[in-house]
Amino acid sequence: MVRALCVASVLFLLAGCGGTSPDWNGRDVTGVLPDLRFELTEESERDVTASRYEGKPALVFFGWTNCPDVCPGTLRSIDKAIQSLPDGQQDEVNVLFISVDPERDTPRQLRSYTDGFGPQFIGLTGSQSQLSSLTKRLRATYGYGDSDEEGNYEVSHSMAIYGFDADGQARVMLESNRPTEDIAEDIERLLSLS
Repeated sequence: MVRALCVASVLFLLAGCGGTSPDWNGRDVTGVLPDLRFELTEESERDVTASRYEGKPALVFFGWTNCPDVCPGTLRSIDKAIQSLPDGQQDEVNVLFISVDPERDTPRQLRSYTDGFGPQFIGLTGSQSQLSSLTKRLRATYGYGDSDEEGNYEVSHSMAIYGFDADGQARVMLESNRPTEDIAEDIERLLSLS
């Protein structure tokens, strides 16, 4: 409950700072959030930086592969939004699914998970230090519940979708439960900035 209130507070503060542009369905975060910058491990087991994904707009979503509902539902919505784009645009966006559960989400596990959505989806994770640095930059949160007797635990995380243009500049932030049509329109807007 406390984490949900923290996430809601961050979204409220960002809404007050950035305002809503009539061009976006989500919140305009241009100049409010920093550019996309990170050092993480890709599902291919390569260490990568954010510059690897420049040249195409990127949607960033934090989660974990054992998430029961929010993560798969959000990624399915993003996939549907991408599939609704004209054929020439569908491959012009990256979806960076960043796992905040590196203990269980190995690169192999991430690849298996993202393969279920589409070729635009790329799984990434990193050390706690790397993840903490990135989530602080983007004002996102995550945390872990207590382990049960079998070592299982829940992961709480921010539920925003962050949209970056082809140069890695933060442009829009969408709630994960936005209608597919809204997500598709904001992806097209990101593409038009390229």
